[in-house]
Amino acid sequence: MIITPLGHSCFLLEESTGTRVITDPYSSDIGITLPPVSADVVTVSHSHYDHNNVKAVLGDPMVIDKPGMHDVKGVQIFGLNTYHDEHNGAKRGSNVIFNIRMDGVNVCHLGDIGHGPSPMMIEAIGPVDILLIPVGGTYTIDAEVAKEYVDRLMPSVVIPMHFKTDDVNIDIEGVDTFLDYFDKDDIEVIKDGKAEFDRSDFDDDYTTKVLCFENN
Repeated sequence: MIITPLGHSCFLLEESTGTRVITDPYSSDIGITLPPVSADVVTVSHSHYDHNNVKAVLGDPMVIDKPGMHDVKGVQIFGLNTYHDEHNGAKRGSNVIFNIRMDGVNVCHLGDIGHGPSPMMIEAIGPVDILLIPVGGTYTIDAEVAKEYVDRLMPSVVIPMHFKTDDVNIDIEGVDTFLDYFDKDDIEVIKDGKAEFDRSDFDDDYTTKVLCFENN
């Protein structure tokens, strides 16, 4: 499978069969514009403008924005209801975590999770090979809580998202505070704009690698 970051919390996930999933497409109001991209499925973690711009995705995709089990062209997508804040959604509403299984690899997109992990929640998410996690704080968890999720879920690969860049105009923190929690040897910068994975990449003993994408 291939993961291509499209900015903010939006990724293109491609299975070897050709099935394409887009996560949390954003509005250009955040300061960047989603490139033209088509998909079979769009997952939407919640209904805020920086995560629900479904109309920007080409190809008449199926939209999944609710918890539950979904199977689309052989791709299993499990949605788990959580909250966008620490007050059971009273401030910002609900948030759906999606665990997406492609080519035998479990990719977990935490959306705009706004609270720390509980044992029940970690068990419900299930096994995670690749974790897409917000780290910018303010509207989501910050770097410290993000590291707690990493320690609890124990993914092999962590890809930070929803952080401040030069072009994003949302008042959130950059990625560096999160990266400071990891040894430099465990951080890899991807320069060609996408990362490819196979089930065999996750068969060795557990280690955590953080992937950052150049110019993202």
